[in-house]
Amino acid sequence: MATLLHIDSSAFAGQASTSRAVTAAFRRAWLEENPGGEVIYRDLAAEPVPHITADAHTAGSLDPAQHTAEQARAFAERLALIAELEAADAVVIGAPMYNFAVPSTLKAWLDQVILMGRTAGSPESKVAGTPVTVVTSRGGSYSPGTPRAPHEHVLNYLESALTVILAMEPTFIVADLTLAADIPDLQHLVPLGEQSRADAFEAAEKAARAA
Repeated sequence: MATLLHIDSSAFAGQASTSRAVTAAFRRAWLEENPGGEVIYRDLAAEPVPHITADAHTAGSLDPAQHTAEQARAFAERLALIAELEAADAVVIGAPMYNFAVPSTLKAWLDQVILMGRTAGSPESKVAGTPVTVVTSRGGSYSPGTPRAPHEHVLNYLESALTVILAMEPTFIVADLTLAADIPDLQHLVPLGEQSRADAFEAAEKAARAA
């Protein structure tokens, strides 16, 4: 039975979040393609995972027999998250842009699941090669050639984390100009924003059927 790990990180609920709406469309299409498939869902905004601590980090390089009680507790939380990622045949991540970067909750999750010698830097990694679809939504446009392109730190960060560190196979879907209707200087770009959103839904369904 195929397993999908579905992660959302938007602070906004339901249809108020473009990234959530698109990851939900991906999930529906994936389930149509994989009848009876299992979905593991994590809402990092509703239930944030702990930020990495010295105990959680240090425990990763020690023999479990040497763990203090605090290290054992922190490492057990990491292992639970890692097990979810390792069990996934496909992953979809909602990653809206907040202040030019990913939500801190998503960064916390990545810091927890990146473990050298297991999910990273290991020829026996169960994560390497796993397809991961990243859906990012941005209030304006940060595409190459736009004035704000130099401030895009979502796609470049996630591409490095997912490929260089975790050796996964990412596909990126971008919905731009989600706030065009709310920002006077961008209102003339509303049609482009609507098209970008429609394209994101189409791309999500296509990626889900290929995952």
